[in-house]
Amino acid sequence: MKPTLIAAALALACGAAAAQTAWVSSEKDHALTLVDLKTQAVAGVVPTCKRPRHMQLAPDGKRLFVACTESGQADIIDVASRKSVGRVSLGDEPEAFDFSSDGKALYVSAEDEGALVTIDAASGKTLASVPVGKEPEGVKTSPDGKLVFVTSEVANMVHVVDAATGKLRKNIAAGKRPRRMVFTPDGAQLWVSNELGASISVISVKDLAVADTIKLELKGARAEDITPVGLAMTRDGKTAFVSMGRANHVGYIDVASRKLTKTVLVGKRAWHVALSPDESRLVVSNGMSDDVTIVETASGKALKSVPVGRVPYMAVVLP
Repeated sequence: MKPTLIAAALALACGAAAAQTAWVSSEKDHALTLVDLKTQAVAGVVPTCKRPRHMQLAPDGKRLFVACTESGQADIIDVASRKSVGRVSLGDEPEAFDFSSDGKALYVSAEDEGALVTIDAASGKTLASVPVGKEPEGVKTSPDGKLVFVTSEVANMVHVVDAATGKLRKNIAAGKRPRRMVFTPDGAQLWVSNELGASISVISVKDLAVADTIKLELKGARAEDITPVGLAMTRDGKTAFVSMGRANHVGYIDVASRKLTKTVLVGKRAWHVALSPDESRLVVSNGMSDDVTIVETASGKALKSVPVGRVPYMAVVLP
């Protein structure tokens, strides 16, 4: 390649990296902290509702929905202007949520109600409520939009709800205190983190049954300190990432062999993980050290930990 073409390619690569920003929810600050992944520094703060936790980009790619536990609302942030453009009710103590396949509804885990609640994304009107196990937490809509999966921390189950009928289809026994989930890119498997089981349950979506359990181990760490929550997976489906909680590490898992291949030391109580759009960086939210650790995914090197406010919960990385 000619020098001029190399320079142009590098410039484009640097430009793409510069545009990547991690939006981090801080539970105690009622705000989102923005971290530029190129400069590895705070680039701004966006005020939001009380105790922001779970966040997700709307299917239109223009709005970020932020669930605020103490406000019982979702704050809707316009990504371009970085300003709130509206709020919708999510009910009491909302935990996590996911969108329906058409983006018109939100599936919300209502902790106090022990239910999966369907809410109109525009009006905040409750459309349906399905009882599930106590303390529901993670919510994930299947790639084809036909099923909604919700974890129950107390029942140690993953509940499967039919999106069309709103009926509970099946209860799947998982590990101890299941929390968050991620699908393989082909939609065939659902991986579930078991916080108090130091493991990941691999669920066959076709069979709606656990096909395998991945045990997580870390040299020098007690099993009870390995408390996985956050999960992420590369678009090619080859590598999964898991936060290891009190063990203060993030793990790399080879998806084909289902083996833990690498661990990276990050901050205290590694809680959630988020991949950058180009998958070159992994952002790990550390709830007890009040920072996020930026990891270079290719090398597995922790580049820097950036202070982001009190009790960071999770990050969403946007271009």
